[in-house]
Amino acid sequence: MKYLLDTHTWVWWNMRPRNLSRKIKKLIENEDGYDELLLSAISVWEFCKLLEKGRIGISYKPEVWISTALEMPKLRFVHLTPVIAYRSTVLPKPFHSDPADQIIVATALDENATILTKDERILGYQYAKSLW
Repeated sequence: MKYLLDTHTWVWWNMRPRNLSRKIKKLIENEDGYDELLLSAISVWEFCKLLEKGRIGISYKPEVWISTALEMPKLRFVHLTPVIAYRSTVLPKPFHSDPADQIIVATALDENATILTKDERILGYQYAKSLW
């Protein structure tokens, strides 16, 4: 089983795990319960935009935080490929217009992964598997 971390799930796991649902926290903690955790390249960009806009703060260099946060067990970084970029623009309707969410969903579909997210718009999207 593969799980794709939504941006907030990845950030919370590394900054505020108490914000995660019990189900998601237990799932991530139990490394024997999954084959891989995936993280889309767009999530790193979203994290950097949150820093830029002052919506979150960290006490050390962003490059160090990112490098450390990418060291989660069984985590695989998924690059934004041309195929994923294209597929994010042709998702079955209805889906909202946030480009980062579109890329996350397209990545999950391409990887046959379940998205770990609190985002109601993704949770309600019938074409992608998701949990919270």
